[in-house]
Amino acid sequence: MTDWNAWLADYYTRYDPKSYASKEVFADLIRFKDLAIKVREKGGKLIFAGNGASASIASHGAVDFTKQGKVQSLVFSDSNLITCFSNDYGYDNWMARAIEFYAGPNDAVVLISVSGTSPSVVRAAEYARSKNLPVVTFTGKTPDNALRKLGAINFWYDSRSYNVVECVHMMWITTAIDMVVGKAEYSVS
Repeated sequence: MTDWNAWLADYYTRYDPKSYASKEVFADLIRFKDLAIKVREKGGKLIFAGNGASASIASHGAVDFTKQGKVQSLVFSDSNLITCFSNDYGYDNWMARAIEFYAGPNDAVVLISVSGTSPSVVRAAEYARSKNLPVVTFTGKTPDNALRKLGAINFWYDSRSYNVVECVHMMWITTAIDMVVGKAEYSVS
């Protein structure tokens, strides 16, 4: 029989909050906030993308950057877009092609992948870089993952637990939104 108290103590010790609130993360959060403000000032947009749960996090981030931060944002989560571009260009290329069709010169691309190895996300980063668009990455698992190597600003959480990495990614993104707003507690209506 599992001792759930011991299990939970071990679980939360492994994912100590200090490990995702480091000076390096603080510096990257400031850089991400500054990039978002620069994008807003130049009339550009943040383009978010990810697969699976990372797509959900991307969607949440895009809406909140737009609504709360007044930074126009979009996300590639429309099933018609995904299936059409996947059919026409292959699943590994759909995200890069979507960036090709939707990105402008004052935009930045935010890509989320726990593994940092999903071909569709890595190719999207490669394409964005080829067009001199700033790339912000959110990854986990191994520190030398392909996506992390392609970003201008890279958030990486040292864990193989998808659930934990995804939650940390969401927290970092919403922290950057709060920084753009200038406060952590505010009315959203």
